Amino acid sequence: MSTARGARARARTEVTAAIKDEARRQLAAEGAARLSLRAVARELGMVSSALYRYFPSRDDLLTALIIDAYDSLGETAEAAHAKVSDADHAQRWVAVCEAVRGWALAHPHEYALIYGSPVPGYIAPDTTVPAASRVGLLFIGIVRDAHQGPGVVGSRLPAELEPEARRMAAELAPDLPPATVVALVAAWAKLFGLVGFELFGQFHRVVEDREPFFRHAAAQLAHDVGLVFTGPTPPRGGSTPGS
Repeated sequence: MSTARGARARARTEVTAAIKDEARRQLAAEGAARLSLRAVARELGMVSSALYRYFPSRDDLLTALIIDAYDSLGETAEAAHAKVSDADHAQRWVAVCEAVRGWALAHPHEYALIYGSPVPGYIAPDTTVPAASRVGLLFIGIVRDAHQGPGVVGSRLPAELEPEARRMAAELAPDLPPATVVALVAAWAKLFGLVGFELFGQFHRVVEDREPFFRHAAAQLAHDVGLVFTGPTPPRGGSTPGS
């Protein structure tokens, strides 16, 4: 009985992977809004009723693809982060930023799925949140380590923003100063704005040598959240923020 169950489990895993692979091909060709379970089933030589046993609806399949994309991005960022010395907080930050950009350029359609235009009629469920949080938690961890160690360069907030800053800090990182949390959220948004502009063509005929431009921008984001480079320069010869 256990052997039969194991064989069924392996078969289900293989079919699930095949369904998601075909769905990713459709994303690349047609976009998320036109993803169709019937088209996926047809390409795989399955009847629709059989595919529904794996993904009851298009939204269930989209959710699986979204979680996979966030997890792939998170794993890439975490692997890059692990290669940098724990003590070098600013370089850890830049390494994560560069990993995000590298993943996006290698997986443009999956990046578009999670950070592009919303899919009409689809609302991401809470089950996507843990995977979606991986990169953000890396950044919070880097700034937290710096705050607990050598500290970060602080900033002041306008009085009108202080209540919102306290609310954000309470929800996202209660152990960090509210001004630092505001800077973190702004830097997170700027990072994905930079990546999205490059990926979706807004930098065409504006930024040509994009790798050093991005590296400098990532170093500026590290500076914005109060991190200080311990060496004379940021990674790979960029200029020190503020120099």
